[in-house]
Parts: sequence; structure tokens; C-alpha cells
Amino acid sequence: MRPDVTVVPFGGKAPRIHPSAFIAPGCRIIGDVEIGAEASVWYNCVIRADVNRVVIGARSNIQDGTVIHCDSPDPRHPDGFPTLIGDDVLVGHMVMLHGCTIHDRGFVGLSATVMNGCVIESDGMLAAGALLTPGKRIGARQLWSGRPATFMRDLTEAALADMQLGVAHYVANARAHAQANGATAD
Repeated sequence: MRPDVTVVPFGGKAPRIHPSAFIAPGCRIIGDVEIGAEASVWYNCVIRADVNRVVIGARSNIQDGTVIHCDSPDPRHPDGFPTLIGDDVLVGHMVMLHGCTIHDRGFVGLSATVMNGCVIESDGMLAAGALLTPGKRIGARQLWSGRPATFMRDLTEAALADMQLGVAHYVANARAHAQANGATAD
């Protein structure tokens, strides 16, 4: 059991949370949500998949206060905009993700916003506080920043290695928080 976590089925679809995932107290997870192995969703996040789906891959972390939503199908967008997060993704505190795709090893900095139809390719990074407007695409190994976000530079090997150290840190820290909160696997 997970203390003070709300998991709500909606529209005939219930969240599916891997037993090894850490879901911190205060989280609200609604509808067609899938959370992968060793992923972590930190304190007071809201993940609402009431009109489309949300997928969070293995070892990805969604840090405190983040809101994740999606968008429903319409005549111009028959599939709508699900929010799809790959493996080993870092999502900083207070981020807003809405109807976007973040590929494996992507990074979204503190308080950034990613809007409908946006894609962050593998090893791509959106800087803290940035706003990625609808339909924009951050290429592999690129850093984008600003409001609205624009390309800044390519990432170095050192920056990519630091991002992977961050992933490993969050996997280990999630285990410690799960133990401290009594939030063991179901």
C-alpha cells in the first residue's frame, strides 16, 4: 500500500503502477496511467489521464509538484495528445507536461512547461523555467532554453553523463523514501 496516494480509475481505465515504482505521499494518479519499473513520482504530483493516456518509463523520475496531463482526440488530431515519457528521463520540480513525448534519457528542468505535440528526443534537454510551445521538437543531445524556448547548443558528453548520474541517484533515493514511508511494493 502507498500512504496518502490517490489512485483513481476513470472512464473504465485504472492506473497501472509497477510494484517497484515509488509513489510519494500526496500524489494523485487518475485514469489511463502506466508507471514503469523503478520509476519515481515525488511528493504532491498530479498525473491525470482522463482524456488520453500517460506513460512513464522505467527508472524515470517525476519530481515534486509536477503536473502531467494529456489532450483528447479532435477532428484535426484524431489520436489526441497522450503524454509519453521514455526510460531514464529526469523531470524537475514543478514541471508542467501536457500532451508531449519525451524520449529515453530526456531531461526537463525545474519549472519548465512542455505543451501539446512537443517532442524531446533522446538525450535532449529543456532548461529550467523554459516554455516549449506546441509542436516544437528538441533534437537528440540538444539544449533548449527560454520563453519561448529556442536552441542554445549541443550537449557535451560530460552533461549527458551527469544526467545519467541523476537518474541513478533518483532510483536509489526513491528506495530510501519508499522504506521511510512504508511504501513497499503492493
